[in-house]
Amino acid sequence: MIRIFLFLLAAAAMTTAGPIDLRLPTENHHLFGDEPERFYMYVDRNFEGEVSQPWQGGKYGYVRTPRRVRGQVVMTRFHEGIDISPVKRDRAGNPLDLVMSIADGTVVYTNNVAGRSNYGKYLVVEHQWEGASVVSLYAHLADITCKPGDRVKAGSVLGRMGYTGVGLNRTRAHLHLELGFVLHTRYEEWHRAAGFGTNHHGIYNGMNIAGADVASFFLEHRENPEIKFSEFIARQPVHFKVAVPGGETPEFVERHPWILRSGSSDPESWEIHFTATGLPVGFEPSDREVASPIVTAIRPSGDIPHRFKTRNLVNGEGDTATLSASGLRRVSLITGDF
Repeated sequence: MIRIFLFLLAAAAMTTAGPIDLRLPTENHHLFGDEPERFYMYVDRNFEGEVSQPWQGGKYGYVRTPRRVRGQVVMTRFHEGIDISPVKRDRAGNPLDLVMSIADGTVVYTNNVAGRSNYGKYLVVEHQWEGASVVSLYAHLADITCKPGDRVKAGSVLGRMGYTGVGLNRTRAHLHLELGFVLHTRYEEWHRAAGFGTNHHGIYNGMNIAGADVASFFLEHRENPEIKFSEFIARQPVHFKVAVPGGETPEFVERHPWILRSGSSDPESWEIHFTATGLPVGFEPSDREVASPIVTAIRPSGDIPHRFKTRNLVNGEGDTATLSASGLRRVSLITGDF
């Protein structure tokens, strides 16, 4: 009955949801043109003696820290959001760009103490899309002008761009934007169990937010304003799958019912579909019996070990794939098994 209820809830949410009023968070709209180098903030790179400032380092995905692996150059560091360059600066070079909400929602968290996070000063807005909670995160701010509980519209001013946080200076000032899911509402319990020390940010700690490819969503929405976020997520390529012991419906599925795939009505396990970046994009009930989380499928990566293609969540290479310690921790967080 729980499965049927979830399917009906997901169907109802997807049927009644209207178009998203989606807007870029600053006046920099070069994402929609043919000059991406004017939209993304570059990174400073020194690889094998060659110094460069590639704008691609500001994109989402595996865009940073190149490493030569078995004769191939592989980007080994995952960037969970996008870095948007300023379009206005004062005479000293400080950014003046206002930062605005990308959609209607509610401010659920603000961090006004820059030193408490690599994000510096950042805030989180929650959006209710198709019966599910989706969050946007705005980081490296100079000022935050909103507070938790504020209802905001698409285009509402939230703060001002800056360069607070780790590794930034005035020259590389930018807005770091993420769009994704809170992995679990009991994050603080998981954080303590994992031994990660003090958590200043509650469930809105960056480790508990899984980001999707926000730039791609903006581009697809521009082409089709009727697109639903659930449709976008369902189309993301699955890179590996993990089966976990069955039981009650995972909390993540209850909060995002449209992420449920068809399958057994009384599952022995749940098979979680992950992108290469570790974003969960599907939960499938399964008759497979498992005693602990196991990798059930993975895309071939040629001669490159899986860890370089999965942000170190999966070990092995070729047909051999097992969850790493960080992979096991991530699965335990998503499933609440901690």
